[in-house]
Amino acid sequence: MLGLALLLSACGSGVSVSQGNTPQQQRAMAMWQERCKKSGEFIHKTVEGVEGVYLVNVRTHKDNFNLGEQPADQFRLSDPYGHDLTDEGYLISFARNSRTGGRDEPVAEGWPPHKGYRFIEAHDPKDGKLYRFTGRVDQPWLRDKSYGEWVREFVLDRTPLKQRTLRYGVKFEDISTREEREHWIAGSSLKVIDLETGEVLGERVGYMVDWAQGSRAGARQPWTFAADNACPDFRRDFPSSIYGNRHKAVSQAHQTQRFVEKVLKPLN
Repeated sequence: MLGLALLLSACGSGVSVSQGNTPQQQRAMAMWQERCKKSGEFIHKTVEGVEGVYLVNVRTHKDNFNLGEQPADQFRLSDPYGHDLTDEGYLISFARNSRTGGRDEPVAEGWPPHKGYRFIEAHDPKDGKLYRFTGRVDQPWLRDKSYGEWVREFVLDRTPLKQRTLRYGVKFEDISTREEREHWIAGSSLKVIDLETGEVLGERVGYMVDWAQGSRAGARQPWTFAADNACPDFRRDFPSSIYGNRHKAVSQAHQTQRFVEKVLKPLN
């Protein structure tokens, strides 16, 4: 069940490097390139047949939604590199078949599986209580005839828990320093942990930089644009043919679950 150590380097080919014109921009890009040397996906062990995961922390809109639109956002340690779904959407992203509306569907060649787990355990940020969450497809028309019979919604059922029961945990963290944020660089760590032994089974370390150094001209969102200069690249899990000139920020959604599944293989 344990895989070989795997290191996926984020530097070199595939990383977008824009060259700035001002000394500040040049320093920022040089700092970012240096940090890219220690970024990547570091998978030390894999575990097969995992039924569920415990989320050590949950991404929330209040604490983790940060596009850099306000001056204070430059230094807010909200892990903008790890930008993903928030609140219940973050929980749902880990649930079995949530991407396919509850259906088992074959995975197209070159695409990530997005399979998900049978259940998730986490403290709900709204009430601070621990629950086990299980995903299912709801048919709201059965109780509310204002819905069409064709409507399907993927929802979570919850069961209160007194204590965690799952062995493997997922934790994200903003690792940016003050100097990095002064140059509009965001650093991020995502760990998969064996909670019984404390062993880190895998870690994704990432950095991104806003080439324009926080410019908000034309309602620009600095951290959204920073995703175009990221290591590892946010498009690394997808076929290159599906992308046009869209910003790479669109590939940040579900990135947490994609990495976790590389370490903790869901039960078939």
